[in-house]
Amino acid sequence: MIKSARVRLTMWHVGIVALLLITFCLGLYVVLRKNFYARADNVLTSVDAATVAMLGDQLSESGLDELAARDAVKTLNFPEYTLAIFDSQGDLLAEKPVGSSERVPLPDAPHLRSDQVYLYTIKANGSSSDLRRAAALRVTLEPSGRSYVVIASRSLTPLLGELATDRRILSLAVPGGLFLAGLAAWFLVRLTLLPVAAMSEQARRISAENLDQRLPVAKVNDEFSQLAGTLNDLLSRLSASFNLQRQFVADASHELRTPLSVIRTASAVTLQKAERCEQDYRDALIVIDEQARRLTHMVDDMFRLARADAGGMVLEFSTFYLEELLQEAVRAVYVLAHSKQISIETDLAEESLCHGDADLLRQMFINLLDNAVKYTPHGGKIIARLARETTRYVVTIEDTGIGIARENHTKVFERFFRVDPGHLRPDATPRTSGAGLGLSISRTIAEAHSGSLILAESTVRGSIFVASLATHSQRQGG
Repeated sequence: MIKSARVRLTMWHVGIVALLLITFCLGLYVVLRKNFYARADNVLTSVDAATVAMLGDQLSESGLDELAARDAVKTLNFPEYTLAIFDSQGDLLAEKPVGSSERVPLPDAPHLRSDQVYLYTIKANGSSSDLRRAAALRVTLEPSGRSYVVIASRSLTPLLGELATDRRILSLAVPGGLFLAGLAAWFLVRLTLLPVAAMSEQARRISAENLDQRLPVAKVNDEFSQLAGTLNDLLSRLSASFNLQRQFVADASHELRTPLSVIRTASAVTLQKAERCEQDYRDALIVIDEQARRLTHMVDDMFRLARADAGGMVLEFSTFYLEELLQEAVRAVYVLAHSKQISIETDLAEESLCHGDADLLRQMFINLLDNAVKYTPHGGKIIARLARETTRYVVTIEDTGIGIARENHTKVFERFFRVDPGHLRPDATPRTSGAGLGLSISRTIAEAHSGSLILAESTVRGSIFVASLATHSQRQGG
């Protein structure tokens, strides 16, 4: 199989041109051959007509068949043609030159109709090299009322020679035309594919280390320019994806290093002395357990995000009441809120039937409420609202926390992003530092349910997060 696109395109071009040339040449040859025979037949018909006219004149003068026929063929001068005149019985009256009646015999009677020319081709003397075209005309002349058959013929050798010359010319024109067409197609295809070759060469030099490079785009807005632009867009998305992956790996490594370092330090300090009391070992194990839990939670979050990125987040759909699920999430964070004397108020629409993954949505609500508790000072307030609109449910988590700086509004949903503790008041600093994955996971869960999660407002007086989810009827209809 030919792998070169240039060769394939050239061969296709030559094949199509060959088909057109052969068809054209065959058609032209058929037309030429028809025209050659038509001209020959017209001349033969005219010769027959002239012979009949001359025969009529001679008969009117002498009245003798044989004498009139001899005088008629003698008077007519057609060097390349033979003439023969027969009577109604088929007897030869006259011929020119002598012996022409043997070369062109009288056709069968059924072919001879009065005043109609019968055209036919014969092999003179049985030789295939001497073909002759003949025209036979049966006429009845007045006033005698006698019938005669006039036959005129000519050799087809000159005509066939001209046709042979035309065939040779056409047979040479086809390969010559194909050679020129192939040569032109080769250079045209090469010129056309130059942008593709340039893009291929540039793409060969692009790797994961230099994804910032782009393919050359011609100024002409043709298909190749559009292809280069599309590939450049793809490279931009790949570059962004690689950068995100690198950042994710770097951030994950940084986040995992802290609990691992704490575990190694606790175990090393504990093992420094050969003998320790039970409480020392218990304290060390408590530290290791806390850090192991943190590691487990962090790894689970990263695994969930990785599966979501790969399109592998599997939702286990069920039907439930959304207000009950939100109330469960409120109860889950109540202990932490109570320890900081934070009140949690709810305003939930009843009978809010929803179709989705209850476990994932519960985790999303807990993440939002947990963040609100962490960044709300002692004595603050959190309000959880659930409202039903025409085609969606709107869940609002509002707090009286410290707010988020405006320049960070678009970053809070990024992975491993956390508010700088230096900007927090002491009474608002979280007791335990998270990995900065909660909001990112929450947005992923909302989008997996054909919804959205946004930071609607954030000032020094608090923040408002809004989650939008499709209603039960809409999701069922989809």
